[in-house]
Amino acid sequence: MKKNTRKSPKTPAPAPVKPAPASAKPAAAKSPRAQTPKVTTAAATELAVKGLAPVVIAPNPDTVVATTIIAQIDIGFGNILFVRGDGAGLSWGQGLAMANATADQWRITLGKTTKPVTLKFLVNDLTWSAGEDYVVEPGSTVTLVPTF
Repeated sequence: MKKNTRKSPKTPAPAPVKPAPASAKPAAAKSPRAQTPKVTTAAATELAVKGLAPVVIAPNPDTVVATTIIAQIDIGFGNILFVRGDGAGLSWGQGLAMANATADQWRITLGKTTKPVTLKFLVNDLTWSAGEDYVVEPGSTVTLVPTF
């Protein structure tokens, strides 16, 4: 009988593993999106030329808050102060009534927006306030003193 001269393949021994320091955090698997560079618009063109796609970060809608307008004026008993304008739910065609907080203070909280709000005050939605339109930054609370 013939002896089998073929040697059985040996499995290589695993490499020794060095223990991680106690303060080290386990490495999290990174998604391909997380490895894509975040860049400005100017650098995005350069990356596109190189064949890399930049990550475009859209503004988070949850970070935009409502805009509050306070008008400091006494328009007389029985009158209502309205506001008209552009942005945050306002229109120039029809006014929104403001809530009377005190004898000389009116308040309204407008919808969420990312653009500046342009507005003007009206007494009883008929008589326009004097002067230029007011421009208010989105998400701010401002106190304005209109004149009629």
